[in-house]
Amino acid sequence: MKLRNNFFFLFFLSAFVNTCFGQQDSLSQLGFTDFLKLVKQHHPLVKQANLITKSAEANVLSARGNFDPKLFYDFNSKFYDSKNYYELGEGGFKIPTWYGIEVKGGYEQNNGRYLNPENTTPEQGLLYTQISMPLLQGLIIDERRATLKQAKVFQELSTYDKINIINEILYGAGKVFWEWQMAYSNLQVHKNAVNLSQTRFEAVRKTAILGDRPAIDTVEANIQLQDRLLHLQQAELEYRTKSLLLSNYLWMENNVPIELTEKTIPETTLKTATNNAINGHVAKLDSLVNSHPALKIYEFKLEELAIEKRLKQDKLKPSLNVNYNPLFNAENLNMGYQNNYKWGVTVGFPIFLRKERGALELTKIKIENTKLDAVNKRNELVNKTKSTINEFNISQKQIDIYSKNVNNYQRLWESEKRLFESGESSLFMINSREISYINAQLKLNELFNKNKKAALEAEYSFGLLNTLY
Repeated sequence: MKLRNNFFFLFFLSAFVNTCFGQQDSLSQLGFTDFLKLVKQHHPLVKQANLITKSAEANVLSARGNFDPKLFYDFNSKFYDSKNYYELGEGGFKIPTWYGIEVKGGYEQNNGRYLNPENTTPEQGLLYTQISMPLLQGLIIDERRATLKQAKVFQELSTYDKINIINEILYGAGKVFWEWQMAYSNLQVHKNAVNLSQTRFEAVRKTAILGDRPAIDTVEANIQLQDRLLHLQQAELEYRTKSLLLSNYLWMENNVPIELTEKTIPETTLKTATNNAINGHVAKLDSLVNSHPALKIYEFKLEELAIEKRLKQDKLKPSLNVNYNPLFNAENLNMGYQNNYKWGVTVGFPIFLRKERGALELTKIKIENTKLDAVNKRNELVNKTKSTINEFNISQKQIDIYSKNVNNYQRLWESEKRLFESGESSLFMINSREISYINAQLKLNELFNKNKKAALEAEYSFGLLNTLY
């Protein structure tokens, strides 16, 4: 398999090799930005989203085909009772044009004992041209032109459809990443708690053997250890579950899935999301919302419906088509055609126009519904964005406040630890201080997770994920 020369593939390839050969190398960290770039580059659903634009391009190509020149040939013969009743042969080409005019040219040669006089041609055949032109219905717009215009609009709309899908995928991947990161951080807290409890149990057991502490303290210390081992197992299960969920978003070239190994961990140095980067978008909230891909889709839908409306309005006109066919003797092309021609007029008009008026009214209703959907969607985007910005700012303040609390819990625990080591505190007190400190660390991890998700939510609400990663 051919790998691209970038960090992501080298990273996962090295992890795979290390796993196969059992090498005990240092852990590799997977960053949030690198992760989303990898998702955007190789996730099958992202590739599927790219097919939307290709499908739109194919649709435009198909619509242009309605204007392709066409060759034709018709031949009919009747032979009965050993008599050649007639042979009718006609061939040529048709060229439809953008302005509704259709140009046709051909060659006709007919013969037979019972040939209809209308079909009589010179012995060498008859050359002709034909120009057909609508004068009322179909002059400004017709099905062919409407189909091509709508295909071009759909091509532009498909670009924003693709962006919307990619934004959704990156948003879902980002949330799973931060859940994985929090599960890892909590796992480290529980591992540290078990180590502390294990060390204390050994120390208490030794002092109890020496008679410096009552034997019952070893029971309490062991209960604490077992309880923390239980929490550690739950934390390990949570981390493995989140790792598997994250693996759903990890793919390489040729649609090869990647499963995270134990050597791959999330970035461990966490900072709150940049305040200026998020709040900087608030100043241009209106312009960002107006250019949001989810809102731009409605603009193109309205443009597509406007074309449909014009076509339906055109159907209210009478149909009036004029055909003019100069005729040329194939044996003598220099013969003038002033007296050799065919022409005709086709007129049609439904008396009540109920079908046409009903179709037009349905299109107007579609336009009104789409406008209302667009207004509602814009309001939802504005309120959702403001809500996520508020949540982001509040979570930052909460982290600032609670970080101080964690430091204070740590100071209390360290102070109680020194008292316990000097014999001036009880096992109950040191355990109580330690539990408070552990819970404070878990709470801070939760606040960091909330802040990261709020930043992700804000970027998603602005419709910027596809451009930022």
